[in-house]
Amino acid sequence: MHFGASMFLTDYSMTPAALAKALEERGFESVWAPEHSHIPLSRRSPWPGGGELPKMYYDVMDPFVTLTAAAAATKTLKVGTGVCLVNQRDPIQTAKLVASIDQVSAGRFLFGIGVGWNAEEMENHGTVFTTRAKLVRERIEAMKAIWTETKPEYHGEFVNFDPMMTWPKPVQQPHPPVIVGGAFPHGARRAARYGDGWIPLAGRPGYGDVFETVPKFREMLKEAGRDPASCPVSVFAASEDADTLKRYRDLGIDRVAVALPAEKEGVVLPILDRWAALIRATG
Repeated sequence: MHFGASMFLTDYSMTPAALAKALEERGFESVWAPEHSHIPLSRRSPWPGGGELPKMYYDVMDPFVTLTAAAAATKTLKVGTGVCLVNQRDPIQTAKLVASIDQVSAGRFLFGIGVGWNAEEMENHGTVFTTRAKLVRERIEAMKAIWTETKPEYHGEFVNFDPMMTWPKPVQQPHPPVIVGGAFPHGARRAARYGDGWIPLAGRPGYGDVFETVPKFREMLKEAGRDPASCPVSVFAASEDADTLKRYRDLGIDRVAVALPAEKEGVVLPILDRWAALIRATG
């Protein structure tokens, strides 16, 4: 079982390079960067985590920039978006971003994606909340064509372009893994349909019990004619508990990731040291 860590990287947190080095030194497999382009002041959409939206959601930096810095500072650490809001990004430009970071990281990029929860945020990007899932699917399908074909084209309801020339292509073949975030059953269904992995959150209301949903997800994959091994599970926001981590390992979870506070080294490094001991005990 692999171990990762996510952080809302801001101008007051650890730098991406410092965090990435600290993770690599302690045996972590990956670092993950979430994103929000902005947070509208209306706050009409409730935060799925409950309560007030934490300040770091307003302040987070662009993940492709921070992850490039993290990749440049390390040799083996994988860098992933956790998650990229594809519903708010142009697919042609995003396909180039993904291929470019996969190139500069020598094939270490993990493309975690989601459909988003903040209706006002995505509306500012011209995205309709009710059809965002289909929009994301079409954009991912279009990006896969761009990554794998010499003269890609795509014609859907929301995404439409004629044959084009676009490089670079990703290092990873056929492309970096598309790891789909979201609750069971809807997020799991999206992962089964077009993903190379599924990211459920541990302990968040509405996400269900991982130990119940993961077996159901694997049955979902079989019903779709897919080998469950082709779509491994990464549990995010994992708790700092050795027994629970061992249960994840025994369940066949591919990766667990701890959610770190957006803080400096004095706060974060002791947390990483404790997790390093858990990695040795359960990895």
